Amino acid sequence: MQILSGGMRISVGLVVSALALAAMAGSAFAQAKETITFAAAMFSEAGRGDRAKAWVDKFNKSQAKVEVQPIAIPFSSFANTVFTQMGGGGGPDIIRFDQIDYFAAVPSGRILPLNDVIKDGDYKFTAPDKYLKVDGKRYGVIFDTTGYAMLYNKGLLKDGVPTTFDAFLETAKKMTGNGQFGYAYRATMAERAGFWQDLCNYVFGFGGRWSKDGKLTVNSPEVVAGVAAYKKAYDLDITPKGADAATYRRMFWEGKVAMEIDNGGVAAIFHQNSPNLAFAAAPSPFPTSAQGLIMTMLSINANTKHKDAAVAFLKWALEPENQKELSTAMGTLIGTVVDRTPEENAAQPWLAVYDKQVENAVPQLVMGMETKTPEIQQIVLENVLKVLQGGTDPQEAMDTAQKLIERRVLRR
Repeated sequence: MQILSGGMRISVGLVVSALALAAMAGSAFAQAKETITFAAAMFSEAGRGDRAKAWVDKFNKSQAKVEVQPIAIPFSSFANTVFTQMGGGGGPDIIRFDQIDYFAAVPSGRILPLNDVIKDGDYKFTAPDKYLKVDGKRYGVIFDTTGYAMLYNKGLLKDGVPTTFDAFLETAKKMTGNGQFGYAYRATMAERAGFWQDLCNYVFGFGGRWSKDGKLTVNSPEVVAGVAAYKKAYDLDITPKGADAATYRRMFWEGKVAMEIDNGGVAAIFHQNSPNLAFAAAPSPFPTSAQGLIMTMLSINANTKHKDAAVAFLKWALEPENQKELSTAMGTLIGTVVDRTPEENAAQPWLAVYDKQVENAVPQLVMGMETKTPEIQQIVLENVLKVLQGGTDPQEAMDTAQKLIERRVLRR
């Protein structure tokens, strides 16, 4: 059929087709989602990365307005890549930062303050959340976190779990021999980051801190006590000296190491890789309950053009059901208090121990000098090695470290 109008001849079929295409275009336009990017090193990991992507996909399917696109950047190049992009005015909308990178991003103005959109009273945040505030302002929310505890092989520790440091050393000594070791930790510069983490547990556990009220306290009595305890364990030959973390953790699930002090993510790996391994967790056997803290944070890039969409995702992530699913996916704790059923606690009993430990955990940073931590770490570890391998007195070594840091790093 044709319609004549003002000398124009129009096909009804063409009109119908045009209207249909317009309707389809309008429908597609109405259904288009606002896309935001979420960069994290974990997305490049097998297993955990896949579970994290599935968790993000749940958000994408939960509504019709925002689509979160995961961006995988390897850990080795993550910080350099993201900071370079942000410095050029771009970068991902949402970024999962490690501790050091987070505290570097805040003073540089790279990430947005969130006080106006994430209210403390709206969520049951765990104790580590307090470390995200800088000058009273919130710049992120915890994505996942864990403290440290003592993991032990229940089949090997048949005489009970040591609760004091002396009992711990005695038990480790008894469990060492014939290719088996009572304990494992790191004490080489080849494992510098892990060496620092393990040392922090001793220092914090003996009441020490690397700084206090903005002042460097590397040579304080408590720090020296932690270093001396580290040396005491080293001298007993209860560890597979020189073994890296991957090696001695494998030895643990093979039944060749009785105890190690490690983070909750490692417990999850043991459970996944060796489900029949009879292991358990207990508080670390130090005089105080303070231990190291690992946490990653979600922050919004100051360059984003999609702040509202990014905030919507952060708020969704903090909802109780989604927090519980994130904890399951990561195998660690998250930023809010999660209520688990008896069945869930039975399936992963170590989580209850880490729940308590994390309440007293301390970031493995030099607080107030966070961005200078890598330089301070290098000097401290070099001097701790002199204690372990050269027989230098712990107090002398830490006095030297304090002076070197003040002169070389703090320029005093």
